[in-house]
Amino acid sequence: MDDAQLQTLWLQRQREDRVSHLAGPMTVLMKHKLGKKVRQLGKLAVVWDDVLPATIREHTALDSFRAGVLTVLVDSASHRYQLRMLLRAGLMTEIRTRFSGPLNKIRLIPGQFSSIDLETGTKRYDV
Repeated sequence: MDDAQLQTLWLQRQREDRVSHLAGPMTVLMKHKLGKKVRQLGKLAVVWDDVLPATIREHTALDSFRAGVLTVLVDSASHRYQLRMLLRAGLMTEIRTRFSGPLNKIRLIPGQFSSIDLETGTKRYDV
């Protein structure tokens, strides 16, 4: 065997580099999948803050928005009941008219959350 054949044989037997860059798939994920959800939840948060009374709004936190269902954490049973009654009394219709996307249902679940109040810089609730 001459040097050219040995060189060719050696190159053919080398293992292929199996390293792939994550930049491409991560860009697609961030731009198309997560970006859309964050934009929709942001639009809902603006509508939520405009429509909801402050006495109840400070006891709620928007958790997720998936398949037309908005999940809202409410810190106490009494506030959850008040919010449910407001939604039945027409608040749901008001939110749907102001929000441009599909909103089929608002699911209220009990939960504690910690949120920084922008004015004071302190936590609203301790978890």
